Amino acid sequence: MTVRVLIADDDALVRAGLALILGGTADIAVVGEAVNGAQAVEAVHAGGVDLVLMDIRMPVLDGIGATARLVALPDPPKVIVLTTFDADEYVVRALAAGANGFLLKDTPPADIVDAIGRVVAGEPMLSPTITEQLIRQVTDAMPDDRTGAARSRVAVLTDREREVATAVGRGGSNAEIATSLHMSIATVKAHISHIFTKLGATNRVQVAIAMHDAGLL
Repeated sequence: MTVRVLIADDDALVRAGLALILGGTADIAVVGEAVNGAQAVEAVHAGGVDLVLMDIRMPVLDGIGATARLVALPDPPKVIVLTTFDADEYVVRALAAGANGFLLKDTPPADIVDAIGRVVAGEPMLSPTITEQLIRQVTDAMPDDRTGAARSRVAVLTDREREVATAVGRGGSNAEIATSLHMSIATVKAHISHIFTKLGATNRVQVAIAMHDAGLL
C-alpha cells in the first residue's frame, strides 16, 4: 500500500527537502504541500491523505491547533510533528493534542522513511526515556486532581488490556509487549486499538499519561 503524505511547513526549503527524500521511496507518495496549519486541514478535508508531516511553528494556524482539528475528524490521518528541539514544550502540547509522534528536522532520510512506516503500522515512535520525559512535562504542568478521573477511565479496561496499557506506558514496542505478555503481535495490536477507543486516546503518550495518573506506572 502506498502511504499518501502531506508536507506542512512554512519553510520552502524544508518542504522541498522532504519531498525529495520521500519522492524516491516506492511505497510513499507526496500528495501535497501546505504552508500553514489551516492549509493542511483544508488539504486533508479534500481527501487522499494518510499521514501529515506537520511543522509545529507555522503562521495562521500552528501545528498544534492543526493537529487537534485533524485528530477530531471521523477518519483522521496519522500526524508526525516536525521540530527543531527534542521534547520541547511544543512537542508535548502536540502529542497531548493527538499527534502520533515527532521527528527532529535533522533526522536522517532513512529514519524519516522508517518513522512513517512505523506510524502507519501503529508502532511507537518514542523511546521509553522520551516517553517518561514527556509524561513528566505534561503532568507537572497540569493540576493534581486528575487521579480520580484517570482511574475511572482506566476502570473500563479488561485485566489484559490494563496489562498491555501499562506496557505501552513504559514505552514498549508491539514486539516487546508481545514477548513479555506471551501473545502474538496481532493480538497486541488488537488490544491497543481497544485501549485507544476506551480511553479516548489517539497516541501512546496519551495512554501513558492516563496510566500514570491512575497510579499504574
